[in-house]
Amino acid sequence: MLRLSLLLTSFVLGALAQTEVCPRAPIGGEIQDPQNVWSSEGSLKIDFSFRTYIDRYRQRRYCYLTSAGVQAPTLRLQPGDELILNLANDLPEEVMAAPAHTHRDDCAGGAMTPSSTNLHFHGLALPPACHQDETLRTAIRPSAAFEYRTRIPKDEAPGLYWYHPHPHGYTQPQVLGGASGALIVEGIERVKPQVAGLPERVIVLRDQSVPGFSESDEDAGPGKDITVNFVPILFPVYRPAMMTVPPGEREFWRVLNASAGTFFDLQIRYGRIIQDVNDVRNIELIALDGVPVGKDAEITHILLSPGGRAEFIMTTPPAGVWGQLVTLAYDTGPDGEASPYRVIANLVSRDDAPRPPTMPAAPVREAKSFAGLSRLKPERERKLYFSEERDPAAPNDPNAIKYFITLEGAAPKVFDMDFDRPDIVVEQGTVEDWIIENRAREVHSFHIHQLHFQLLERDGAVLNEPALRDTIDIPYWDGKSEEYPRVKLRMDFRSAQIAGTFVYHCHILEHEDGGMMGSIRVKPRAHPPAKPN
Repeated sequence: MLRLSLLLTSFVLGALAQTEVCPRAPIGGEIQDPQNVWSSEGSLKIDFSFRTYIDRYRQRRYCYLTSAGVQAPTLRLQPGDELILNLANDLPEEVMAAPAHTHRDDCAGGAMTPSSTNLHFHGLALPPACHQDETLRTAIRPSAAFEYRTRIPKDEAPGLYWYHPHPHGYTQPQVLGGASGALIVEGIERVKPQVAGLPERVIVLRDQSVPGFSESDEDAGPGKDITVNFVPILFPVYRPAMMTVPPGEREFWRVLNASAGTFFDLQIRYGRIIQDVNDVRNIELIALDGVPVGKDAEITHILLSPGGRAEFIMTTPPAGVWGQLVTLAYDTGPDGEASPYRVIANLVSRDDAPRPPTMPAAPVREAKSFAGLSRLKPERERKLYFSEERDPAAPNDPNAIKYFITLEGAAPKVFDMDFDRPDIVVEQGTVEDWIIENRAREVHSFHIHQLHFQLLERDGAVLNEPALRDTIDIPYWDGKSEEYPRVKLRMDFRSAQIAGTFVYHCHILEHEDGGMMGSIRVKPRAHPPAKPN
């Protein structure tokens, strides 16, 4: 009888091992770079299976798996390459109970349901057209496959981008479950020769729910759990991941905040003993949100909003010295989700540490200069604002909150997929100035599809930041100040690639799913566009 019991137990455990998908590394495990998939002869063709799995903590995971079983590979393409990605939706029907979002003129299925999915190529200037980078009408149903076929623009900035699902109403659970991956447009060493020949690491930061905690418990306490390249750092112990590095070497790090709603304020620290790692190290900023910065800068920390990316040069600790990659505590506001200090990874210097792959050698041609937007004349100025409406009877119930992003002069409304007219219409070939205010008592993160913008002002102070972004934080309103926190952005609508209808929204995905999103149509221009200076 005991033998039969052991056989049955072995069979059950074996079946569970065979059916587990979307794997996670061990707690405290070594950070491994995501596997790379490279384009060849002008194209990259890949098959993805979109899968789900409930882990031992009763948390639902989501992931992209290749036909070889690789989870969330880094897609590497050259400017001008064609990407052909066949996405098979292998979710079961209705993985969670929720109402469907319906819309007319569907691209791939009609209704947005918990089992629907699609893909967004975050940061790339791709056409918002069916089978390219369209998220309003593309709803891939379970057991269906859908082909994405698009081409990286020849003038796309070389840098770090990413891919993730974007089915409105259900984006948060899919991204929170881990469905995301990096995409790199090659060639940054031609713009920033200082990275040529350096060891390169790709670091993807994600978040996930805390087992046994409600959303309000997370907001009031630890926030979400986090992972780094799928190595978990879990409440309450927060045991860091490990990274074994060669001592005293300059490395090129490419860091992606692929979380659903967690802010990472990154810093690197050294110390002779692990209990005293407090020597803050400078990092050399190379690129933000996929675009090389226009001025070299050494900084001590970098704030990444959900969806944001930073690429920088750091120096590994000398032999005998501990290093740590940490995220500093970030104040998200009285209505925001907690974002505590955490050690993400311990950096262990060893002479026998494996060397990561290196960047290509220094190019022959000269580096390009930064082409910002500050010298261009804006066509017009608009003001938009974030706001929220909370049920007085249930102020802490996330399901009782309405989220808005509103064009000044319009009435606040929850985003409706089945809109008759877009909220904003602009002409392709122009640039515009947008002032984005935050009238809520929690931080928000502004993101727009298909294009980049330049930060001109923050709270009225002129900055003219020598960088382009596609995602930016806007701190919370304290509830009493006469002026709201705000940024002034110069929006770049010059690319002919982006004509069509797409969205802008808060990249805290709970807010986006809850209605904090607007629509914009870029229409062809009747006269020639402005030329960059």
